[in-house]
Amino acid sequence: MKRTLAFVLVCCALAATSYAQKKNPVTTVIKEIMPRQQKNLEGAVETMPADKFSFKPTEAQMTFGHLVSHVIDSNYYLCAKAADLPRPKVEEAKETDKDALLATLRASFDFCNTSLAKVDDSKLGDEIEAYGGRKVPRAWALIALTNDWADHYAAASTYLRLNGLLPPTAQKK
Repeated sequence: MKRTLAFVLVCCALAATSYAQKKNPVTTVIKEIMPRQQKNLEGAVETMPADKFSFKPTEAQMTFGHLVSHVIDSNYYLCAKAADLPRPKVEEAKETDKDALLATLRASFDFCNTSLAKVDDSKLGDEIEAYGGRKVPRAWALIALTNDWADHYAAASTYLRLNGLLPPTAQKK
């Protein structure tokens, strides 16, 4: 037990040191989080059968297809804000078209990967305009992005489980 605890403490100290030594610790972490979240969200969309994209747990909730559209919209909006780029015009996929939604989701992550490659910590305090014209620091877009990925994956996982399917992170490797 003592050896395990010591190992964990050493690993944590090394990880903290390696991030502290990086020039852009915040944006570096965001860029390291993205591939895992991309894989999970795309995997959730791949797992849901095409005939279940109109499923919604209750009348008040959005359909699975609408959830995917929302992820796409969030990716384009927040990655454009974080990178100070214009939001690209994208043709909206029909919420019941699994293949089109999956392709558009992948394209939105491609946009995020390309745009966030140009982002560093030096402008995190710059003021940007968020939803409703609110003025917020650029860091808001990056934090909102990672929060959205986690929130949207949790929702997609719930939709999958309600249909008797395991989300990607619960599937055996």
